Amino acid sequence: MFSKLFAIALAATSVAAEAVPGYSGYSVVWQENFNGPAGSLVNQNTWNIYQGANSANNEKEVYTNSNQNHQLSGGATLQIVPQLNNGQWTSARLESKYVFTPPDGKKTIIEAKIRFGSNPASQKQGIWPAFWLLGDSIRHGTPWPQCGEVDILEVVSGKPTGYGTVHCDVAPGGICNEYNGIGGTISNPDNDWHAWRIITDRTPSNWAQESITWYRDGVQFMQVTGGRINNQNVWNSLAATPQYIILNVAVGGDFPGQPNAQTTGGFGSDMEVAYVAQYQSN
Repeated sequence: MFSKLFAIALAATSVAAEAVPGYSGYSVVWQENFNGPAGSLVNQNTWNIYQGANSANNEKEVYTNSNQNHQLSGGATLQIVPQLNNGQWTSARLESKYVFTPPDGKKTIIEAKIRFGSNPASQKQGIWPAFWLLGDSIRHGTPWPQCGEVDILEVVSGKPTGYGTVHCDVAPGGICNEYNGIGGTISNPDNDWHAWRIITDRTPSNWAQESITWYRDGVQFMQVTGGRINNQNVWNSLAATPQYIILNVAVGGDFPGQPNAQTTGGFGSDMEVAYVAQYQSN
């Protein structure tokens, strides 16, 4: 029965393959279009599939490599699907093997086109999809948040708000006011497709004038500058050192709160991604 329903959901949510958009003055450096057969996993030459429980944030999910939790739609999209089975939440977290460093003297765009499942907010308490970056130094022993974290988009509990945030320095407290981080918000008008982007601007000659700026569909909603961080080493952890890309749907945690009896898994609570791309100014 599950397989049959899964196939129906695939057909209902697939979209035609979509080219990564071009932007004047920029070239595409890296892209992921999620091409592949329906029901298959992401290309594991490109993505690490995180497995196991995540002890951070008091989350409830266990991340798996099952196509019940993430899969290619067959229509050039990725679907990350939280599921509740026998009292246990499962989901997926994908981390790019690709690592990039925003180059000095250039602007770097990181962008994804994302939509969310159609369940109402009353059925999404604790559902926490995210598109974000971590400093690659965390893979080599640097603890969080010293490694640097840039959250391009988070949505919590189905609320019509997109969050952009940086985490840095030390926790608790520190320059980035951990565990809250430095953040801003914008309305997320519906669950349909929207492009979420940051531009890391390293063109100024002074690091304090460099910036990271957040956009939804080209509308700016958040900016952090080197001067606001006011510490070059900490700023570099956010804007001038190697980073990798993460796509995941968490369940529960300190930010969204825990799921309740009305929280529903499945495709109605999924995150679907049409592409992820990195651009660099010419």
